[in-house]
Amino acid sequence: MSRAINISETVQVVTDACERHAVAFTTMEPLESGGTRVVCLNSDGADLLRRKMKTKILSGPVVRSGLYASRGARRV
Repeated sequence: MSRAINISETVQVVTDACERHAVAFTTMEPLESGGTRVVCLNSDGADLLRRKMKTKILSGPVVRSGLYASRGARRV
C-alpha cells in the first residue's frame, strides 16, 4: 500500500494529527486543488493515519503544485 495520502484538511490539521498519533512523515505539501498531501515514513504510519482520518481522505486525482519545495523529513 502507498505511503502517500491526500487528505481534505489543512497542513496544520494533518501535522497535528501526525503528532497526536506519532506518525512520522517525510513530506507534507498543500494541494492546489485543496487539502494536503502527506507521505508517511512507513506503511504502518500511513495505515494508522488512514484509519484515523478515513472520512477526510481524498479519492481521485488532485492538483499538486510544481513549484512547491518539500519541507523535508520530520520524525515524531
